[in-house]
Amino acid sequence: MAEQLEVKQKGAFSYIDQGQGRVMLLLHGLFGALSNWGAVVEKFSKTHRVIIPLLPIYEMPLRQAGMEGLTRFVEQFVEEMGLSDMIVMGNSLGGHIGLMYTLNNPDKVGALVLTGSSGLFENSMGGSYPKRGDYNYIKERVGYTFYDPNTVGEEYVKEIFETLKSISKSMRIVAIAKSAQRHNMAREIADIKVPTLLIWGLNDTITPPAVAHEFNKRIPNSTLRFIDKCCHAPMMERPQEFNEILEDFLTSQS
Repeated sequence: MAEQLEVKQKGAFSYIDQGQGRVMLLLHGLFGALSNWGAVVEKFSKTHRVIIPLLPIYEMPLRQAGMEGLTRFVEQFVEEMGLSDMIVMGNSLGGHIGLMYTLNNPDKVGALVLTGSSGLFENSMGGSYPKRGDYNYIKERVGYTFYDPNTVGEEYVKEIFETLKSISKSMRIVAIAKSAQRHNMAREIADIKVPTLLIWGLNDTITPPAVAHEFNKRIPNSTLRFIDKCCHAPMMERPQEFNEILEDFLTSQS
């Protein structure tokens, strides 16, 4: 699927932009990639304009490497692309950015979809920060993200391993992860007014089901759906179920 995702460039921004219709803005997580959303793009680009910005997690100036800097980046991207009435969807860290973006720009967002989102609690990296140069550790941590560790192949693990070999990239990852943990949104999210869908893995070890229930309790107009035998990235691990739940939600909003 990844080969079919054509990366476009506009100014400082790299992004996917496929399909036509109402905009669906997808935000990936800390170790995420554009290809994480492959199944969503494949299905929904038939009915929507699906846009995925590549977040500058590894390139940001270190002093800006945090939640505010990433949210500003998304605001600049949306402005550059002239987008409005968006369905904003985020996984993990991307969900956290989506929450912040929605609170800052309520006039731009028509609906919000969160899956394994940080913002209330997350067991980051399975309770520890990444260890550079230890391939087995990285493999174990990547496996920890999925109910079935074979969901992703060795290439995915190697890509993360290579990324973490860079000291500067590792520093940014740790800075962003710490920023996300510090930035608890328990009080703020009560102000989110748009229809919100929470799609959660029932076996999520990083943002456990209790976190999903807490989001559901605190976000006024929210719906929670769980997927069994699924961990932290439902759109990758259970793409068909994820897409069906998402389609039901979108149909109910139209």
